[in-house]
Amino acid sequence: MEKTTQHNIVSVVRDYGNKLFNFIRSRVNSNEDAEDIMQDIWYQVSRVIDINQIDSMSGWLFRVAKNKITDRYRKKKDLLSEDSLPDGYASAEGLPDLILRIDDGPELKEFKELFWEALMNALDELPENQRQVFIWNELEDMTLQEIADKTNEKLKTIISRKGYAVKHLRKRLADLYEELNTL
Repeated sequence: MEKTTQHNIVSVVRDYGNKLFNFIRSRVNSNEDAEDIMQDIWYQVSRVIDINQIDSMSGWLFRVAKNKITDRYRKKKDLLSEDSLPDGYASAEGLPDLILRIDDGPELKEFKELFWEALMNALDELPENQRQVFIWNELEDMTLQEIADKTNEKLKTIISRKGYAVKHLRKRLADLYEELNTL
């Protein structure tokens, strides 16, 4: 029985490895981050008692990947303090300050979880180039000029993509903003 399970894990890695890595890599800053997440996913796969009970291996793997990516961004943001935010980051809405608070109660922790899930879902709705600009700028602290240099695009193009992303995210996260005002 153990040989069968190992064979299934090897098949899963072979069948889904490249596509999963490309999915992750498009959402993180470096190959090293993507490889770390892949390692976590393969470890999680190896911990599944009966791999054959997973109905949709592809769906399961990509859901785990999305959760790992979200967790990585949460950890990065939790390490930041208000003092380390880039100029102009703290908005009138106060959402970044709230999300970055370290000493928070259970109600705020639940809100933070809701926020991160809603943010990641809203980011997934964006075109790839808008999503990537937003992630690089807001979550990975790259300047818009650095992004323009990295992508060989004009700065105005990058600013425009960021603007469209922010507009979409504000619309999608409006309900959370209203809830924030009641906390």
